[in-house]
Amino acid sequence: MKSATFPPFFFFLLYLFILLISLYCILLLLFALYIHSLTCIYTAHSKPDGTPGIHKFTAMGLLDGRRIDYYDSESERKVPKQEWMRECLSAEYWGKGTQEQWLESLMNRMRQNDSVVHVLQGMRGCEGKMQPDGTLKFHRAMHTYAYDGHNLLSFDSKTKSWIAAIREAQLTMREWDSDQAMKERIKGYLENVCIKWKKQLQKARIYLVHIIFLSPAPPVVYVFAKKAKVETNLILTCLATGFYTKDIIVRIKRNGRVLAKDDGLMSSGGLPNGDDTFQRRDHVEILKSDLSTFICNVTHEATNISVKKLWGKELCCFSFVSFLSLD
Repeated sequence: MKSATFPPFFFFLLYLFILLISLYCILLLLFALYIHSLTCIYTAHSKPDGTPGIHKFTAMGLLDGRRIDYYDSESERKVPKQEWMRECLSAEYWGKGTQEQWLESLMNRMRQNDSVVHVLQGMRGCEGKMQPDGTLKFHRAMHTYAYDGHNLLSFDSKTKSWIAAIREAQLTMREWDSDQAMKERIKGYLENVCIKWKKQLQKARIYLVHIIFLSPAPPVVYVFAKKAKVETNLILTCLATGFYTKDIIVRIKRNGRVLAKDDGLMSSGGLPNGDDTFQRRDHVEILKSDLSTFICNVTHEATNISVKKLWGKELCCFSFVSFLSLD
């Protein structure tokens, strides 16, 4: 009695089925291991030294490492750093601010004054691990302080206890460890509220970015000139920014001829702006004495828009050249 035989095509289908199942399992595993984070980083200075951008207190929120909002003690208002953040949160949220209050008491405990600048830094947030069913599960909490660049205190949400990194922080550690209500609030925020915020912001970002802000956006085009290292030369730059999708065509023309790498043309290629749009910067070095007509021609196929910008004629007289639109 002959044993049953199967055609080669059967084994091909079986192999393909096993391969697809294996790939699916790998994707599920990778998806499950994908970590999302929501953190707030804040910095307090005992005495700002007048450096621009340095304030007595600053704070910023980060979603998956990307800055989403900012606050400082001078403006006393939260500012969205992503347009979708402005859309998904109320005006009441942006009017609120918070400041770290215990830097002065910390300096007193360390018997320090403000003759030199002291800096207190903090980070508070959570990480969630994406599950195969699309839910976000709490993974890890972060609540730490550093003082003058050295680790100071950290909170362990598992044991609901504070850990002092240096001897000077032990008194604060004992005081905070004795406040059970405060520790419960911190644990509740890190393991529950923070994760819920992360879910809401992630959903809002996915919806608003892909439905509203990632619809094709036209480029804004600037042209300018600046002095080159060689005294007799100028660098002409064409900047296209704020566009989506990434694909864009930028051409710099001299008397109608498109310049190429052989002419010294350099391009940054498409670069992210940090708000889900892109930019591209092309430049070429020319002689100041060159009286040719230079035009930047930008074409963005996603929006079917073409923009032309003309450099001014007297390039030798300007370090920054205004532009004319030929649209």
